[in-house]
Amino acid sequence: MTSARSNEARDAAAQFVARMDSGNWTDADEALLQAWLAEDPMRQGLLLQMQAQWLALAPTAAEADLPFEEDAEEASLRWARRGVLGGLVAASAAAAFVGLRWSGAPAEYATRLGEIRRLPLSDGSVMTINSGSNLTVAMAKQARQVELTQGEAWFEVAKDAHRPFVVAAGNVRVRAVGTAFSVRRRETGVEVQVTEGVVETWSDGDQSLHMRLVAGDRAMISAHAVVDYETGISSSVDRALAWRSGMIDLNGRTLAAAAEEFNRYNPRQIIIADPRIAREEFDGLFRINDPEGFAEAVKASLGVSVDLSEPGLIRIK
Repeated sequence: MTSARSNEARDAAAQFVARMDSGNWTDADEALLQAWLAEDPMRQGLLLQMQAQWLALAPTAAEADLPFEEDAEEASLRWARRGVLGGLVAASAAAAFVGLRWSGAPAEYATRLGEIRRLPLSDGSVMTINSGSNLTVAMAKQARQVELTQGEAWFEVAKDAHRPFVVAAGNVRVRAVGTAFSVRRRETGVEVQVTEGVVETWSDGDQSLHMRLVAGDRAMISAHAVVDYETGISSSVDRALAWRSGMIDLNGRTLAAAAEEFNRYNPRQIIIADPRIAREEFDGLFRINDPEGFAEAVKASLGVSVDLSEPGLIRIK
């Protein structure tokens, strides 16, 4: 790719990210994005880079307790913090962001394989949606409701004591006022991890499953049982949520679990062909879109064989 074409692709990726973050994303925008990504396999990684940079410098929900209604000075300061896009986003795209609000009607959002998307809500909250996820958001005067039907999302909730923020995932409910937490649907239940503040969780199927989780807590809850619960593990929670920055942080995970994590983000799937090494533990920090780098690191560390002969598979044996 020439330098000029590379800059054009970078500009386009930045403009897509800015428009996603504007809250004015439409079906037409989604169609344009998917068509643009389909033209070049390298563009997915470029989009992830832009999203990660935007997320790293964007204001948190704690900085935005009020809805997105601001004067020119406030907007200027906020854009100064978001200077990562300086020179990358056309002036028209930057100007279009200021002052936009989401409608109160329920809205559906989905991310495809390998896509991580950060979206602000009209109440000042922000949600970061992981790969392969589907959810619906409904903002009303009495409540703020999110239904997660697939995948995972991390929520930075703006404080509003009069409107509880509730995430539904199957029978499991998670309620917060002003805090930050993630919800992930798994085969065995719903995983909740709290990074800031306090949340309450319960199950519509069993009212006895009422729990109060604080920052650094993790719980796995099914319709009728608390499958797993850990407290005071802030560092582990942060590592598990490294995907927010486009990374996978393996801290003593088994190879089987690591392969499952990489397969969440990549069309090229990792297969651990030998069950004896599937239980081996591994450490390391990797980009989510680099399963080949992970496989080579495993090969170097454990002396195993890696087969890259098939375009859609990586066999570790």
